[in-house]
Amino acid sequence: MTKRIALVIQYDGSGFSGWQNQKDSITVQGTLEEKIAELDQIRPVKVIAAGRTDSGVHASGQVAHFDCSGPIPIHKWTSALNGRLPASIKVLEAVDVKRDWHACYSAKYRRYRYSIFNGSYPNLFLQNISWHKYRFRLDINLMKAALNDLLGLHDFVAFQKAGSNRSNSFTTVQDVAIYRHGDIVTVEIQASGFLYGMVRLLIGQLVAVGEKRLSINQFRHRWRNGLRSEVKEAAPPHGLCLIRVGYEEQIFSKEKSFDTFPSFSLSKFDS
Repeated sequence: MTKRIALVIQYDGSGFSGWQNQKDSITVQGTLEEKIAELDQIRPVKVIAAGRTDSGVHASGQVAHFDCSGPIPIHKWTSALNGRLPASIKVLEAVDVKRDWHACYSAKYRRYRYSIFNGSYPNLFLQNISWHKYRFRLDINLMKAALNDLLGLHDFVAFQKAGSNRSNSFTTVQDVAIYRHGDIVTVEIQASGFLYGMVRLLIGQLVAVGEKRLSINQFRHRWRNGLRSEVKEAAPPHGLCLIRVGYEEQIFSKEKSFDTFPSFSLSKFDS
């Protein structure tokens, strides 16, 4: 008999062409499926994720599931996979779930965090996990005002990249947050689901608002009227991280699934 196993996964997206399998490219999904196949007899192995992150995007709380039939007990899967996976992927937890549980379709929300380094000089240790914006001091009050306008169910086609196979561009933004710690500006967005490329396009517009190159009214006009042709600047992928996926039932331990992405406070001369 087969059983379904759910995983909480971290990965550094820098060396991957995104989550989803692609011919002649190294992906997170493909790497996981290869290692699971070494441990179980089900063929082909199929690992389904809560969210298909793009090339270069990170995850500290990705959730995925797969079906297996081998003798490996559930408490052994984490160590068995981590012993085979590259250092850029870590399984934090593995749990048994019901056969009708689905990492994507059972999810109630996904939460992403985008990190912006707003310091004057480059920082080697932040360059792979944040977008360095140094020309202007970002006005987070303006960015917050623009961000709060997105709450609720809306058509976000202005923030959807070409190539999406969704039947519509509606989704519900459930929560937003923006805060500054020294030179680090963090934006968090939680929604029932995200359109293809949505967060990066949205962050690109928010930064333009924070730099006062785009007014809040212009920002609002663009997305409310679906003016995708005017939304041209996308934030780079390496500042983006999927930090949490929420379900009706809490099947994972909170300390491993809620927020394991590091936070930074960079204020000059803090003691």
